Amino acid sequence: MSDLLRGVVVVELASWTYVPSAGAILRDWGADVIKVEDTRGGDPCRYLTVGGLQPEDSRVKANFMMEIGNHGKRSIAIDVKTEEGFAILGKLIAKADVLLTNWLPGALDRAGLTIEKIREFNPNVVIARGSGQGPAGPDRDRGGFDASGYTARGGVAYALTPDGAEFPFAQGPAFGDLQGGSTLAGGITAALFHRERTGHAPVVDGSLLAQGMWAVAPDIAAADYFGIDRIPPYAPGDAPNPAVNRYKTRDGRWVQLVFLQADRYWRGFCERIGRPDLADDELFTPLANLTLNKDEATVVLRGIFAERDLVEWQKILGDEPGVWATIASPAEVLDDPQAVANNYLMSVPDADGAVYRTVAAPVQFDQKPATPARSPEHGEHTDQILEELGMSWDDIIAAKVSGAVL
Repeated sequence: MSDLLRGVVVVELASWTYVPSAGAILRDWGADVIKVEDTRGGDPCRYLTVGGLQPEDSRVKANFMMEIGNHGKRSIAIDVKTEEGFAILGKLIAKADVLLTNWLPGALDRAGLTIEKIREFNPNVVIARGSGQGPAGPDRDRGGFDASGYTARGGVAYALTPDGAEFPFAQGPAFGDLQGGSTLAGGITAALFHRERTGHAPVVDGSLLAQGMWAVAPDIAAADYFGIDRIPPYAPGDAPNPAVNRYKTRDGRWVQLVFLQADRYWRGFCERIGRPDLADDELFTPLANLTLNKDEATVVLRGIFAERDLVEWQKILGDEPGVWATIASPAEVLDDPQAVANNYLMSVPDADGAVYRTVAAPVQFDQKPATPARSPEHGEHTDQILEELGMSWDDIIAAKVSGAVL
């Protein structure tokens, strides 16, 4: 694990995946992340079942969605609605560098966690908030998930839906959450840097709406520049540059070509695929002619790729200097030699010793991988954390009896 954030304490008051994933990244970078959960059951992500997947069919007992956003954290279960529970939360914030939350502005105010109150606990804490629609405006207190704030409202679904499609683009689990979490983690580290330089601890805000807009910023900018809905889409399988397109192999797999400088790579590519004649065909060279005659070129390349299986194309294109890639399944990514060599995955044992793999934070420092760690059980570290706050065992037992902590 990177130690860049060693000594940084993050108190996380958040659930589901968007904001917790920012906490997981900070943990992978060395921070101590204390996850504050309620006493009634904790983060609802603990009980999430992704459509099409049944927990009893898993070969391990770990909840894979919970692991992605919460590995390596410590969990304390507090009823912050009680006077004693609120006081304990205040003590945690007093020792923290960052308060990370996805509670909406109204919920924070009702809980007594206004910015002013948080500053009373700790004037130097960086307050980081992740929401569906942002901290201002008429919908500041409306809840949001990535399917709503990011994919729908942010313009992503509209931009990615082909013309004539019966249904709009549908995302997979946490599609926008994890991108948003990465951005929020970066904002938090920038705020910590600023605090180190100036002594001022900023309030950091991110939202799924902002993240979705950033993801399709070219479409949004083009909509204003040209007075259109979005960048004009192409029919599935079509592309303005045939050398930047997807081609189906004989065994039903796909190869993605990304020859943005087609003139630079076209001749060598044509020779490699056994069609040197195409390199001198004025219909397809230079690039201006290739794009002008894109339909003809696409048909030719489709026919060529359909003649061989994927494994053959992988060998043929093995030394191709132009950029290309196999369209891999998530299962294949698990064993991608690049992912393995760069430690992009963590192998973690569950309570019974069964090993599962999950994805580590997408940024490393000094090529140091994250230390494998599972997500905490609900309230697993309550006693340990309360002891660190200086509470005696008598006080801890009394807090448990009162229901302030679990």
